[in-house]
Amino acid sequence: MGPGGGEADVLDGVTGRSLSLPRLEDVTSVALGIPSVRPKPLAERRHSRQIMVGSVPVGGDAPVSVQSMTTTVTADINATLQQIAELTASGCQIVRVAVPSQDDADALPIIAKKSQIPVIADIHFQPKYVFAAIEAGCAAVRVNPGNIKKFDDKVGEIAKAAADAGVPIRIGVNAGSLDPRLLQKYGKATPEALVESALWECSLFEEHGFRDIKISVKHNDPVVMINAYRQLARQCDYPLHLGVTEAGPAFQGTIKSAVAFGALLAEGIGDTIRVSLSAPPVEEVKVGAQILESLGLRERGLEIVSCPSCGRAQVDVYTLAEQVQAGLEGMKVPLRVAVMGCVVNGPGEAREADLGVASGNGKGQIFVKGEVIKTVPESQIVETLIEEALRIAEQMGVEVDLDDEVSGPQVVVG
Repeated sequence: MGPGGGEADVLDGVTGRSLSLPRLEDVTSVALGIPSVRPKPLAERRHSRQIMVGSVPVGGDAPVSVQSMTTTVTADINATLQQIAELTASGCQIVRVAVPSQDDADALPIIAKKSQIPVIADIHFQPKYVFAAIEAGCAAVRVNPGNIKKFDDKVGEIAKAAADAGVPIRIGVNAGSLDPRLLQKYGKATPEALVESALWECSLFEEHGFRDIKISVKHNDPVVMINAYRQLARQCDYPLHLGVTEAGPAFQGTIKSAVAFGALLAEGIGDTIRVSLSAPPVEEVKVGAQILESLGLRERGLEIVSCPSCGRAQVDVYTLAEQVQAGLEGMKVPLRVAVMGCVVNGPGEAREADLGVASGNGKGQIFVKGEVIKTVPESQIVETLIEEALRIAEQMGVEVDLDDEVSGPQVVVG
């Protein structure tokens, strides 16, 4: 404690010199109130035509939707519907199922009927499964022209069947399965090759008057992927599905997807997204939803803001943040909770949050909507934050089930 009890001495983690910081009580004694202005979107959405994927509007002025894909054998109806239910609970809005066999195609009518969210059938190699998916009542069909032999010869039949049923088609071009003709022309899966493939297939559908189309041009390299979507966005008005294909394990894939999606969505490009991870599909949905929330493109859920800690910290921020996250796991409330460890940025971050704590001197000051409501010992910070979060949720008329482990809060380390 500094002279007169007005400052706290901590060591600078770089120089080792003593730093005199104001006491927590002195910094947070003024109630500043929480700001009311929400940030504006980074850019206007690209204007695209709108299609309906079941009950979900895609494109136009519709919100960006989060998709994922089941990892079950589609023919195992119970397992597939169970995973779709888990995805739905985690915030997934559209789900894709693989249809590589007749048994999978036979399961589609029940899955499409009982799924809580629209089902897209993913078709490769066999055009007959496209017709089976349409007849089964799937909300849309994804086709990969590069993987379907003589696909161009079937476009007319597919267009008629899809138009009659009101089912949109996603033309999904992948770097790993590009049409051999374009590989020969460009030498590899360049942005230009991906875009040419997609637009060529669109033109074949357009010849038959069919335009209920969504396009994806996926690549495992975010730079190639970004350039491909930018070119595509300039050359057509179809809604675009964003994806970094084969993005990798959870950590690497999350980084790749966040970088690529962030760049494009910040420019207003993208109408649906799928984070492709070598991880359970629920994790894909959590990452996708967090990307949209971070850009202000989706209503925020529960978010925990916590500092990375430094030499100024006077409490164990890591442990506090982990305990608060665990205590609020499953809380589906649009609430920002700040867990801060020193008096430099702590009061400001806590004030900006719906609920927060600024910690120091072995205690924490609890903020609710910008106002200091109490000061508690460090040992009571976690339980106090959880109690206040539940109280705020109750005031909002939200029933809270903290035993729900499907979708938890996201931690933002800032």
